[in-house]
Amino acid sequence: MIEKFIHYVRTERPADDETAASARLRLADKFPRTALRRMTHLGMLVGSALEGAAPGPDGAVVYASTFAETRALEDFLRSFPSASPLLFQTSIHPGAVQQVLIGRQEAVARLWPLAGRTRLVEQALLTALLETAPRVVLTGGEERGTWLLDQEMASARSFAFAAILTPEPVGATARVGFAPGLQPDGPCPTLENFTDALAAQHPLRWSGAGGDWELTWS
Repeated sequence: MIEKFIHYVRTERPADDETAASARLRLADKFPRTALRRMTHLGMLVGSALEGAAPGPDGAVVYASTFAETRALEDFLRSFPSASPLLFQTSIHPGAVQQVLIGRQEAVARLWPLAGRTRLVEQALLTALLETAPRVVLTGGEERGTWLLDQEMASARSFAFAAILTPEPVGATARVGFAPGLQPDGPCPTLENFTDALAAQHPLRWSGAGGDWELTWS
């Protein structure tokens, strides 16, 4: 059994009609004013989820997203034929978690950015469990797309989450465990499913990545 314990959880699940502009108003007090103007919607959501989750210089960050800044890319392409310089800058901005760390001037020992679909949650959790840093911040999310939804290249919902994992069980609110085995792979929770489980403190159990997974709460 490989396991770590969760000592902090925070999620962001805004209304479906929230845009980057409305998120800037809602979350304005959480970011430096100079950085806020160029942050993506996902960057703001991840930053809000990470508000109380500093990894520390010896810590590691595992970041998971399937589509990343798709909405930022959509908005830039929509500005053609008079391409917007500001939307261009936003569309090529560093990833959401990098926006936050750069804005806070926080150094970390290691950053593991992961992208995927079917087994992304397993990939992210396994990376967090095998990471040797004493404090691992697991974070991720998506920003809601529009016309790229028809191409299955965007998320239907905006959301973000953050959790701190350590080997220390004392004071933990939840536990993530993986037991290697020969069971056939079952359905893996999506990133959105995982975020909802964190928000509701709902347990999860499934088989995949060569073993059994479980998320349990104290």
